[in-house]
Amino acid sequence: MKAPRAQQNRFDRLAESASRFVSEARFFIISLIVVVVWMPTILLFEDVNTWQLVINTATSVLAFLLVALLQNSERRYDHALHRKVDALARGLVTIMRHQVQTDSAALERSIDELASVLELEQRV
Repeated sequence: MKAPRAQQNRFDRLAESASRFVSEARFFIISLIVVVVWMPTILLFEDVNTWQLVINTATSVLAFLLVALLQNSERRYDHALHRKVDALARGLVTIMRHQVQTDSAALERSIDELASVLELEQRV
């Protein structure tokens, strides 16, 4: 989930783009093509261990970088989710208090805040 544009820096935007890309079929197809193209290259190497080392190193580096990028996306998603849960809790507290004391203006403000936070997911 993306944070609002104003809060995103370059790394956040890169992480979000990477997260979207690696979750699509295109990434899987590209990865599959790379492996299929790599397999016959065994003929170019004198040693099978060197041949395996090439693909293992490449995939390890890619996995390491993707973990960092995807962790950033997950952190921002968790932060947005916590903001929504906090707004829900505040809204519920207000509704409960409203049952005790009838202050419709405060209830309307809480309802508006809750609605705006819940609509955040639709915008991002």
